Amino acid sequence: MKSPSAALQPRDGRAGWVVVFAAMIGLAMGLSPLPFYTVGMFAPELQGAFGWTFASLMGAITVQSLVVMATGPMAGFAVDRLGPRPVALVSLVLFGLTFMSLSLSNGNLWIYYAQWMLMSVVGAGTLTATWTYTVNGWFEKHRGLAIGVASTGTGITGFLVKPFAAWLIGDFGWRTAFVVIGALPIVIGVPVVALLFRERGERAAVGGAAPVIVEGGATLREALHDRRFWIMTFAFLLIAFALTAPTPNLENILKTRHFALAEIGAITAGFGLSVIAGRVIGGWLLDRFWAPGCALVILVMPALGSFMLAQPQVDTSHAVLSVIALGLGAGFEFDLLAYLIARYFGRRNYGTIYGCFYTVIAFGGGMGPVVYGWAFDTMGRYDAALMAGVGCLVAGGISLLAMGRYPVWQEEPAA
Repeated sequence: MKSPSAALQPRDGRAGWVVVFAAMIGLAMGLSPLPFYTVGMFAPELQGAFGWTFASLMGAITVQSLVVMATGPMAGFAVDRLGPRPVALVSLVLFGLTFMSLSLSNGNLWIYYAQWMLMSVVGAGTLTATWTYTVNGWFEKHRGLAIGVASTGTGITGFLVKPFAAWLIGDFGWRTAFVVIGALPIVIGVPVVALLFRERGERAAVGGAAPVIVEGGATLREALHDRRFWIMTFAFLLIAFALTAPTPNLENILKTRHFALAEIGAITAGFGLSVIAGRVIGGWLLDRFWAPGCALVILVMPALGSFMLAQPQVDTSHAVLSVIALGLGAGFEFDLLAYLIARYFGRRNYGTIYGCFYTVIAFGGGMGPVVYGWAFDTMGRYDAALMAGVGCLVAGGISLLAMGRYPVWQEEPAA
């Protein structure tokens, strides 16, 4: 009789890259990118239809961030207990339906916010933890690259969905656009995930979806008593603040440097592509170098980008380099988080632990743009805020050097 491990396919093989593709599509169709990249397209239409202010419309993003801070750990717990594929499939369907429900908006802003709250609850299973949980299990040698490629799903959505939404709104109206875009997770995401997304230790036989292995790792209680958990908490609070804060303020930062609107559009156009590059290049580097040291080196780039933007005089070439550097750092952030959790805490409670860190990132990332905006409102410029961001990135990178060597986690046969 074969042992449970004999039924496993090898790590770093072709089957694992199929799972990476499915994870990339699932992430692209999920809660993280679709609402974020389309809210700006729908905002003028909703303002025209109901007279809502832009501040009120953008408040939906704040609502989503606050809800995800609470639901992220719960979604991670569900992944650990129920498995990533059932959670992903149910969440994709419910997220798609709630997004489609925005087409029924009737002018009541509180109902609109309630729809965003519900969408953030039911869509939490489509966040990064669900996909990286499974990708981590399929890879060892190429784990960082695999996480990076899977994470490009958000960048692909950002690149494609804006022009698609603009075409739908222009030709068919905003209500139809909400329905069509909300259908994407169901029509595209669900079939791909159902057919291609599975754990390495999952039995293929009908009725045999239980894992044949249990991977080692720390429990949440053990992680909370581990100094490395708190080192990462401190580091990622600073990193999330410094990498998220400049993004929605980029156009205004460049405006304070006296760039014309057309120049600003050309300078910021490369940000999305540099985010994708940061995910892939960062993942490739994580496979070859000690992750905390790699993190410090890469985080120096967005720190230099913020430093250059803080100077009194910024020419076009320096502005372009700064935006690219910030994009590379923003793309690397979630790759680094997923990789460090898998290496230092294993996969036993990966989803729950990732959810806790997602709360940290949501808080730091949510505070960053507000602080930068406050700095501009108070001083009329961003110099001090950008230099604070430089300090946060350097301090966050240096603090990760205290993480030490990777533990070794062993696979165990399932009971």
